[in-house]
Amino acid sequence: MAFSVKLSVRELVEFLLQSGSITPGEGGGADRALEGARIHRRLQKAYGENAKTEVFLSLTTELGDFVYTVEGRADGILERDGMIVLDEIKTTVQPFDRVTEDFCPVHWAQAMCYAYFYGLQQDLSEMQVQLTYYQADTHEIKRFLREYTLAELEFFYLDLLRQYERWAMFLRDWSMQRDRSLRALAFPFSAYRAGQRAFAGVVYRAVCEGTRLFCQAPTGTGKTISTLFPALKAMGEGKTERIFYLTAKTISRQSAAEALSKMREGGMHLKSVTLTAKEKICFQEDCICTPEECPYANGYYDRINSVLYSLLQKEDSFTREELEHAAKEAMVCPFELSLDLSLWCDVIVCDYNYLFDPVVYLRRFFSERSGAYTFLVDEAHNLVARSREMYTARLQKSMFLALRKQFPKGELFRALGKVNTAFLALKKACGEQPYAEYEEIPETLLQPLEKLAAACSAWLEKNREHVLRAEVLPVFFAVRFFLKISDLFDARFVMTVVPQPKDMQVSLLCLDPSALNDQALARGRAAVLFSATLAPPGYYRSVLGGGETAKSYALPSPFPQENLLLLCADGISLRYADRERNIEPVCDLLHAFLSGKQGNYLVYFPSYQYMNAVHAVFCQRYPEHRLILQSGGMEEADREAFLRQFRNQEQAVTGFCVLGGVFAEGIDLPGEALIGTAIIGTGLPKVEREQELLRAYYDGVNGAGFDFAYRFPGMNKVLQAAGRVIRSQTDRGAVLLIDSRFSQAAYRRLFPPHWSHLRFLRRPEEIEEALRSFWETPQKDANK
Repeated sequence: MAFSVKLSVRELVEFLLQSGSITPGEGGGADRALEGARIHRRLQKAYGENAKTEVFLSLTTELGDFVYTVEGRADGILERDGMIVLDEIKTTVQPFDRVTEDFCPVHWAQAMCYAYFYGLQQDLSEMQVQLTYYQADTHEIKRFLREYTLAELEFFYLDLLRQYERWAMFLRDWSMQRDRSLRALAFPFSAYRAGQRAFAGVVYRAVCEGTRLFCQAPTGTGKTISTLFPALKAMGEGKTERIFYLTAKTISRQSAAEALSKMREGGMHLKSVTLTAKEKICFQEDCICTPEECPYANGYYDRINSVLYSLLQKEDSFTREELEHAAKEAMVCPFELSLDLSLWCDVIVCDYNYLFDPVVYLRRFFSERSGAYTFLVDEAHNLVARSREMYTARLQKSMFLALRKQFPKGELFRALGKVNTAFLALKKACGEQPYAEYEEIPETLLQPLEKLAAACSAWLEKNREHVLRAEVLPVFFAVRFFLKISDLFDARFVMTVVPQPKDMQVSLLCLDPSALNDQALARGRAAVLFSATLAPPGYYRSVLGGGETAKSYALPSPFPQENLLLLCADGISLRYADRERNIEPVCDLLHAFLSGKQGNYLVYFPSYQYMNAVHAVFCQRYPEHRLILQSGGMEEADREAFLRQFRNQEQAVTGFCVLGGVFAEGIDLPGEALIGTAIIGTGLPKVEREQELLRAYYDGVNGAGFDFAYRFPGMNKVLQAAGRVIRSQTDRGAVLLIDSRFSQAAYRRLFPPHWSHLRFLRRPEEIEEALRSFWETPQKDANK
């Protein structure tokens, strides 16, 4: 029986025909061309009434032992002088003097495939193929036209398939080996934890049914293996073709890699790759991707396919360390190598931005077609703020003035001056107001920015080794991103202008990323978004693009409730206006909490300012406690040194940290490494202008502006911090909440079910007595 291979036209031609070197980010190579959907629509309108646009084309061809299904969308099909013309539109930022007829053979190959598919479908004997290039910065248009017989197009296309045959053979042999191992794969641990089997079951059904699932699984459930294992079992049954494990943090990517390694020990055959940010994995100090500056970019496409084939024959796991070793040995760019390997891997472990970011998402998977992909989104609560930021663009007036000083004359000087003038006009329009809001982006701003982008592009192309490139590039990329977001701008955005004494900022703020997140998730067949804190589920479905058909599932805590002492001191107000006068009462409550048992504790504060103020008073009143403080901007080595003091059992330590910071989630301090946390305040974001815009937006949408802008994000921080205490079946510990608002119904309804035993106490003596009784009570055997 012939083996089926399905891919897009673009995948086929780029993989086989791309050659030469990696070009810099401002270049216009086949894989670097801007999306330009709006530009495509503008050019397509000029075709005339009888033209067809965005024509889906697919062809299934049996050749040798394989059945190839290749598909894609032709930009335009029109009739001219009795001849059918297939038009392929390409948007580029390359200067037009470099865009010749033979500028990019891959573009011709893509258009020729579409022409063959359409000619075969319509029984045509000959066709014309046209390439239309649009210069994104100057708006110039250049066209090239060639004529082919259907026989010529057929010969070209079948030759492509024959070149692809050895890769099809690899796919066939590997997928058979992989699926056999996945069907036989057993759960990699001796037993399921409490709730883990149920969790794996709902994930398996979501993948098989192709649905979206929002799952709250408390800390300790084993979320990584509980999502990967059932998804892989579904892959072995043909229910999904590729799994993307998406995370916000490096430690989560490491957990996924460890889970895959554990399953490989059980006989699983699976190819996986972990993607690392370009600036982190690049071998060059300045990360400049030009053949002149980087030997790993020079001739990359001439070498890469042979490197890929060799690696795929020898290795199954491609972590950062393995990629760096292989790239150095083969003299290829490690970042591009990881992306090219991802096309041949079954599991891709990567950051959120590879799916959701409008600029850096993986176009090789998601630009041409959706696939039977499964997205496993870890710690999905983090995606709310991350996705808003991904779709938000900001420009400072000072960045243009600083660059203008470097260019006393010329086109770049004039373009920067016009942008500066546009900014001054916006600042003047503010009058005496501290800021202004716009529901639409003024053309008087967009036009100068577009001209500046064109001037930067032209200058960068002509000055590849100029000392000022490092000054021009950041401005160019910032402007290009601003223009990109301007294409997405609608009622879910707002433009703000904030005058400053010697500067000003213009921002395109994404208030509601739900539609954009929904579009991103629609690139696959199934999605599981999971976290220890996804309550209330309706909020997360609304903001993260769940849609009406998404399902929610909440697991109970797998740990004995009696192992966690949960207290709330609700007699003190921690509202912003009341914080200063309540410093001493807070210190007294903390002292009572820390005195219940000697050990390691974390105390979370609403801000660095309040943390430092409490620390100063606490040290005076209770100097017997050993305290360490989180500081702003801690490097990775500093963070690890901070946590190392908790793992050292020789001396008890109490860490003062900021709620929502790096030590409030994603850290694992099991057993005696951490026996308690105190959480001061409800975690509400600071009342600022942008937060108030968010509140106003959701008040208009659903009347729940305060919840969406403040209460829900704040309580998520609280629940994450509280989750640091109990990490296993044998852990015991205590959590103290300090704030009068915790006793209000609006907050209590956000508590998880396993918090039903929360006790409200007010006096330090009551807290001290509750802790003494808890620690004196023998621990029950969790297995009985």
